[in-house]
Amino acid sequence: MAKPATEPQGELLASISNMVVSVYADHLGRGPTKARTFIANGVITCLLEDTLTRAERKLIESGRLSPILEVRSTLQETMRIELAGRMEELSGRHVRAIIGGTELDPDISTQIFVLDPESRAADGVSNGR
Repeated sequence: MAKPATEPQGELLASISNMVVSVYADHLGRGPTKARTFIANGVITCLLEDTLTRAERKLIESGRLSPILEVRSTLQETMRIELAGRMEELSGRHVRAIIGGTELDPDISTQIFVLDPESRAADGVSNGR
């Protein structure tokens, strides 16, 4: 069920950050230790820090970056449906696209959600705009 449009923006941002961290934890065994969410013009961006597992860090130390990026890309595909569904519940809007990225040094990942323009509830803008 969608959150009401009257929910304070800060609570929505925190709910989205917590949701993304939870999905990462379910798929990777641990979630990011820092997460911030931004909403503007129908785009929701989650900035995640400290996302790498202990095994991934060991691979980086040994110079094996490609396997980590390949696995992260594959995991992104497996998380896509769950992330979209849960974002739609929180925002009350259909997710048109999800774009994920991972940078290994520094350990920062992003999840970008592009929402349908039909309802502007998630970014606090009324339909009249």
